[in-house]
Amino acid sequence: MRMRKWVSVAIAAGLFLGGVGGAVADSWHTIPNVHTDGVEFKGGSYVFEPKSRNHGGFHFKGSLRDVSPNDGHNVYVEVKVEAYDWNRFKGTQKKYVYLDRVVWDGAAQFTSEARLRVCRDRGSLRPDNCVPTFHYLRQGNGES
Repeated sequence: MRMRKWVSVAIAAGLFLGGVGGAVADSWHTIPNVHTDGVEFKGGSYVFEPKSRNHGGFHFKGSLRDVSPNDGHNVYVEVKVEAYDWNRFKGTQKKYVYLDRVVWDGAAQFTSEARLRVCRDRGSLRPDNCVPTFHYLRQGNGES
């Protein structure tokens, strides 16, 4: 009976420590606060989801703000995973918008590369102004 109790304690401790290791691997990373003419992105963070959750995608969140409310232009965040096209997540003129999105590679078990940029949409006649693109890579074996 005494041996069975110690085996149970050892198994419980192993499961607990394994869960802590998994939680560290899935930890969120900071996206720097960025701004350029007319747009600001603050409080951003990202995580590469494990292949068993959210399609193994690139998960990001943060607050997008139109900081030039009287210029008539909207703002957006774009995210690109692997070799796919950019995904655009629009803000709202004159307001903060909180974004919490997952972008994934539908042809793979998990996404291993992502790019993110924040821009002000200046219409079709002038180029948008964007912050430099951030490039993120999944660390490890795809289970991070």
